[in-house]
Amino acid sequence: MKKTAKIVAFFISASLVFNSPAVFTASAQEKEKTVTLGGQPFGVKFYNDGVMVIELEEFVSGNKYVCPAKDGGLQVGDIIKKINDTPVKTNEDVQSATFGCDGKRIKFTIIRDGKELVKTVVPRKNTVGIYLLGAWVRDSCAGIGTVTYYDRDDDYFAALGHGICDSDTLELMPLGSAEVVNANINSITKSVEGKAGSLNGYFTENTIGTLTKNTDCGIFGTADDTAFGNGVELEVAENGEIKLGKAEIYTTVDGNEAECFEAEITDIRSFDSSCNENFVIKITDKRLIERCGGIVQGMSGSPIVQNGKLAGAVTHVFLNDPDEGYGVTAQNMVSNYKS
Repeated sequence: MKKTAKIVAFFISASLVFNSPAVFTASAQEKEKTVTLGGQPFGVKFYNDGVMVIELEEFVSGNKYVCPAKDGGLQVGDIIKKINDTPVKTNEDVQSATFGCDGKRIKFTIIRDGKELVKTVVPRKNTVGIYLLGAWVRDSCAGIGTVTYYDRDDDYFAALGHGICDSDTLELMPLGSAEVVNANINSITKSVEGKAGSLNGYFTENTIGTLTKNTDCGIFGTADDTAFGNGVELEVAENGEIKLGKAEIYTTVDGNEAECFEAEITDIRSFDSSCNENFVIKITDKRLIERCGGIVQGMSGSPIVQNGKLAGAVTHVFLNDPDEGYGVTAQNMVSNYKS
């Protein structure tokens, strides 16, 4: 039975913040895939490959409102890679080039929808004589998430179950570099109807790994196996093995040790390998409902186990029903890493 429409929210607990259905058929090797169960929290310091335009804003120049960035063809979600053929890495690079332009045209090399474009913008002076673009940009973010599994054979870890997206545009952020660090959970903001709660914690200073891929079905990286490789070994369930019924969620709500909580898969939506909303998961464990109000931000990536196999990971919370949310299948996470 299909459920009524739900309001959903992504799950990375930030400090800054469908394609047509298709069944993915695993190879014989993937059918026997064994991984180490996750459930631990981690912190990530994410730096863009370029800077992202997150907002266009008019300002007063002379006696009228202007937005040079918009007039020059820039759009929210654009990734600025170069200014006048010089690579851009930080917000300060954009600010410096704009402030010092002396009213001359600036050439922006951008990425939009995977294509490289060139746009020309003429900054304008504001009321105090500073040249501006009328654009807000972002070069980095940071947050807490949950590890889904560690793959000893291919030496990588998978987490979140969805990509790291900009908190304003919801666009997938282009990965430049990203440090992975240990994290500890020290408090919880409970979810209530209409508002997602969060796992609250802090990063440690030691870097334990790096990210190598940021995809719609999870983030992937390398790390010391002592960080994420000490859990139990489980087979990865094929998509077709996932059924309606009882399941377990492994997540951390205090410190850095994962606990097991009862749940139930209540709806199968799609096994499309590019989609991170494959099934609906409902929290049935009174302990987790009492402590967190259901699913909260920071739980993204929490592994879901059914019939002794890794079925998938939590990806979203239903804001109007926070004891439910979406999950992505583990098989789809594996396929996204390999694609």
